[in-house]
Amino acid sequence: MADLILKAVRQTEKGTRVAAMRQYIVEVDSSANKMMIRKAVEARFKVTVAKVNTQMMLGKWRRLTGRWGKRPDWKKAIVTLAEGQKIEVK
Repeated sequence: MADLILKAVRQTEKGTRVAAMRQYIVEVDSSANKMMIRKAVEARFKVTVAKVNTQMMLGKWRRLTGRWGKRPDWKKAIVTLAEGQKIEVK
């Protein structure tokens, strides 16, 4: 079930900055709620989650070969772990 909810841990510049504060940015299924995300992260990474914040990210409009297209919308979860916990990102 965790594989259906969690898509990827985002490794960006902001993601590495907030990792120092025990926060990780995770791309999740758009229909997942905070409790589902908490259980999925705890099951997959064997950590204790202290807090989950979510945000819907709107896809950007892009031009490709003279036509306008839109990248897909996606849901971002910022997961804060308990003291002393961390996720090993490959």
